Amino acid sequence: MSLCAQLREATAPVWDAAVGHRFVDELWAGTVDREVLTRYLVQDHQFVDAFVALMGAAVAGADAAAPRVRLARQLGLVAGPENDFFARSLGALDVPDAERTAPVLLAPTAGFRELMDSARAGRYADALAVLLVAEWLYLDWATRPGSDVPDDPIHAEWIELHRGPDFESWVAFLRSELDRVGETLPPNRRDEVSALFVRAVDLELAFFDAAYAGPAPLSGV
Repeated sequence: MSLCAQLREATAPVWDAAVGHRFVDELWAGTVDREVLTRYLVQDHQFVDAFVALMGAAVAGADAAAPRVRLARQLGLVAGPENDFFARSLGALDVPDAERTAPVLLAPTAGFRELMDSARAGRYADALAVLLVAEWLYLDWATRPGSDVPDDPIHAEWIELHRGPDFESWVAFLRSELDRVGETLPPNRRDEVSALFVRAVDLELAFFDAAYAGPAPLSGV
């Protein structure tokens, strides 16, 4: 069994709880409460800079030209369409500038930023493990064959950003890269990379939960 398959199997209970979360169901139904949606997007927006930096580290750390180019191309998309989505959606939700740029972080938000920073300071496989969870788990919840996308433009665009042939190809690339690199890792490094993957899955579920938990901040930024 490949490394990615092993990690997906090991995290199945938490992964499936995140993919089937109340937030995801309501997102697909177009019924996420405005306060919940605002809290979720404000907090998710705080990942953009750390995520871009993590992708940049993956570009720099890649061990061959082909994956480096693939990562660099995707980095441009994150810095473009996805970043533009936040600007438009937070504007439509009347979120003040201060809340967009320096909100009080909820604990899962702070934890995920710390995890991305840790992976960025590590090696290529570390960056791949965290990137893969962030993208693969979102592809899972954004793929519901036969389901209609909701009419609400914010709900609909957030789903569309995380599905489709291009996004599927991107996730497949990340999986193949982590499997390829994982084959060369000694046991201790494989364990370290696996721990990053598991931690990222735990934080994804906690992040969805936090959207409903109200303002229980960790610290100000």
